[in-house]
Amino acid sequence: MKYIDLHCDTLCMAFETKDENIYDRPQFMVDIRRLKESGVKAQFFAIYMPPQDWIHNIKPNCTDDEFINDLYTNLNNAINAHPDDIAWAKNAVDMENNWKAGKVSAFLTIEDGRSVNGSFEKFDKYYDMGVRLVSLTHNFENCFGYPNSTDKDIMNAGLKPFGKEAVEYMNDKGIVIDVSHLSDGGFWDVMELSKKPIVASHSCARALTPHQRNLTDGMIKAMATKGGVCGINFCPVFIAPDLSANGGWIEDGKLEDIVRHVMHLYNVGGSDFVAIGTDFDGIGGKLDIAGPQDMDKLFDALLKNGMNAADVEKIAYKNAERLIKETLK
Repeated sequence: MKYIDLHCDTLCMAFETKDENIYDRPQFMVDIRRLKESGVKAQFFAIYMPPQDWIHNIKPNCTDDEFINDLYTNLNNAINAHPDDIAWAKNAVDMENNWKAGKVSAFLTIEDGRSVNGSFEKFDKYYDMGVRLVSLTHNFENCFGYPNSTDKDIMNAGLKPFGKEAVEYMNDKGIVIDVSHLSDGGFWDVMELSKKPIVASHSCARALTPHQRNLTDGMIKAMATKGGVCGINFCPVFIAPDLSANGGWIEDGKLEDIVRHVMHLYNVGGSDFVAIGTDFDGIGGKLDIAGPQDMDKLFDALLKNGMNAADVEKIAYKNAERLIKETLK
C-alpha cells in the first residue's frame, strides 16, 4: 500500500557517515530506491539539528546554516541525479503531479528551529529553500520555547513571545507546525493560537508508554478536534509497554506495540487523526519494521486487528494528504 512518512532522519545519517549518495544505501533505513520500490507517495526529509559539538566533530567550525545547506544540497543533488524516481514537493499540487508521473515526493523539514534565532527573515530564507514543516524544538530550549522534559518546570513552560508570533507566521506562510519534542506548556499554547491543523510528526501515546515525548489523551483529542494529525513513531522507547525493563534500555521495536499505539490514537483521536512518522534513521534497535520494504507488515496487522480497509488507507496516506492540503500553499 502506498504511504506518506512524515519524518525520517536520513539526511543527518548521510552527513554523519559522509555518504553523499542516498539513492542506494542498504546500510541506511531509507534510501530513494526503496522508497520508489515500496510505493511511497511522499517522504518528509528532516534536517535534524544535532548539538553543535556533534556537528563540529564531523565538520569543524560548521555553522548551523552551513549544516542546513549541506543537508539540503545532498537531497537536491540526489533528486537531480534521479529525476524519474523522486522530485521536490512544496504543496499538495506538487505531490499529486509527482505521483501521476510515478515519482516519490520529497518534502523538506527542519527538526529544531534554533537556527531561526528569532528572525522572520531567516524563516523566509528556509521557506524559499523549500522547508514546509518545522519542529519548533528538539531537546533544548530555543527561540520558540522549551522541549519535552522530565523537569516539571521545563515541561510546563509555554512558548516564548517569538514562538507565539511564529505560530501566526507559519499559519500565514504555509509551514506546518510540528509539536513533536515540544513542552506540554508549549503544546497548549500552539493549540490555542494556531488557526490551522498542527502535526506531531513522530510521536505516540503517553497513556500506553509514559514517555514525555508522547501525547496525552487530552492532547490527542484537542489536536483531532482541530484537524491535526499524529505520525506514529517506531522508536522502541516510545512504544514499549514497560520502560523499566532491562534498566530502561529498550531495544525491541515490536510490530505488536506499534499496532497498540495506532489503535489507541485511532480510538481516542478518531480515524482522521493517525498517520505515519517512522523516525527511520533516527532510531535503532531490533525493529520489526526497519525500512520502507517492511511497511506492509503494519497495514496487514491493522487489517487483521479488525480495522477496515478505508481507515487503514487513511492512516497510510490519506490523513497526511489532508494535512498537506489544509496547511501548505
